[in-house]
Amino acid sequence: MEIIGKISKGTKMDQIYISKERVPGFEVGGTVLIKLIPKTGITSRTNNFHYNIKSIEPIKNIIVKEIFRNFDYLDNVIITGSFLERGFGFNDIDIILITENKLDLSKLNLYIHNNLGLNAHIISIDSKSLLEGLSVDPLFQLMLSRFISKKRVIFKKNNKINYKTLDLHLLKSKILIDNYDFITGKEKYKSTRNLFAILLFLNNQKITLESVNSEINQYFGKDTIRKMNENMLEKRVFLKKYKEIYNKTLNKIMDGIKNE
Repeated sequence: MEIIGKISKGTKMDQIYISKERVPGFEVGGTVLIKLIPKTGITSRTNNFHYNIKSIEPIKNIIVKEIFRNFDYLDNVIITGSFLERGFGFNDIDIILITENKLDLSKLNLYIHNNLGLNAHIISIDSKSLLEGLSVDPLFQLMLSRFISKKRVIFKKNNKINYKTLDLHLLKSKILIDNYDFITGKEKYKSTRNLFAILLFLNNQKITLESVNSEINQYFGKDTIRKMNENMLEKRVFLKKYKEIYNKTLNKIMDGIKNE
């Protein structure tokens, strides 16, 4: 294994910094060889593109690089979802494959499961459809509010409200009202998160995980998300406020459908 860095000027000693989030093999106290590499010797080394991600565990970084290595033939590969959250509480890994070609996703899912031991949720999409989806789908915007991609990518989107599409998405959040006692805390959070993402989209506000979480805590009260994930909410109080914001969002969508 190799790590390429640059010599930085220090007060008493010059130094070479290496990231704490590195692959195993460069432990503190280990002996390394420092060797000058001519600039002409570095030809195609590139870093993965991290968007809105401060840090990621080293083992996850290894998984990401392995996925990118196996899908190197595609236009781009994007990893997103709960896999990027701190810790190891994720159930699967969300992968978006950017390509113009048709792929056998069942085989790709099986490959990732057999070789990495992970359940994968894979979307195959071309660049044009991806941008169109981002323009009309707040849940897609939420998913891509942070990600790691094989190649650098910047999404420029102009929101286009399709009220019928939003109505279908909102139905997913109704599960919390109909099945409150039978779903987990994480499922409650997902329904609430999606509801507020739709509401922010209708108000033409920026959709990120941070902005959605902030709106949830502001509306229901401080520390709501933690209590929700731990399934420790006060049912009567929470459901009353949830129904109010759900109906408010639904009415806004219904008015939009009537006026379309």
